Amino acid sequence: MKGKTFLITGGTAGIGRALAEHLVQSGHQVIITGRDQARVDTAAQAIGCAGYVADSASSAHIKQLAATLKRDNIQLDGLVLNAGIFYPESMLTTTEEAFDLTMDINTKGPWLTLQQLHPILSNPSSVVFVSSIVVNKAFANSAVYSASKAAFEAIARVANLEFAPQGIRINSVRPGVTATEIQSKAGMTTEQQQALFTSLDSTPLGRVLTPDDQIGAIEFLLSNQSLAMRNAVLEVNGGYGL
Repeated sequence: MKGKTFLITGGTAGIGRALAEHLVQSGHQVIITGRDQARVDTAAQAIGCAGYVADSASSAHIKQLAATLKRDNIQLDGLVLNAGIFYPESMLTTTEEAFDLTMDINTKGPWLTLQQLHPILSNPSSVVFVSSIVVNKAFANSAVYSASKAAFEAIARVANLEFAPQGIRINSVRPGVTATEIQSKAGMTTEQQQALFTSLDSTPLGRVLTPDDQIGAIEFLLSNQSLAMRNAVLEVNGGYGL
């Protein structure tokens, strides 16, 4: 797999950035998106890739991204729908605003991105959704987050049928607890994060997962080795729950 063009949403940090760095180092052209212009510019320069501002909560941003890429005659061999947020709240304390924002970014955002970028996806091409183990493993204070990830997986099932004539395949990776900025953005203190990460010492892997641990599964699904796979789910969780 050499010289392909991939777009990664939420590519300024965490799994998205680690993947972008790896793919560029492997000889591919990479485009990343993010919500903040300064962060996008800094990350793109450091990685050696192109970067665009496209907030997954903004329909206007996503449509503008698609228009810009079409204008520039960009053709994508792969699309990684990675951007996401997590606001840990109980069923009783979750606000409507938090519910709507989570669904906008984690479900509507990737749906609209896939819809708008569909015309510039090559035949064949691969779409990889970065989901989560919360789809089939219940965690307290994560009902809305779980629903948002499960909802897009349902969309992907149907999209696999509808996009099959164009050679577009859609598969998912479900990371386990992975140490990224998502924990601090969720409001967890340093002490709370450390307690969470330490609790994972008891897993078969023996430690918390890192963004680099997720790269192999995503890269495989982007490669031609996954041409026959549709709606497959790869769980990369370090053996959590065994």
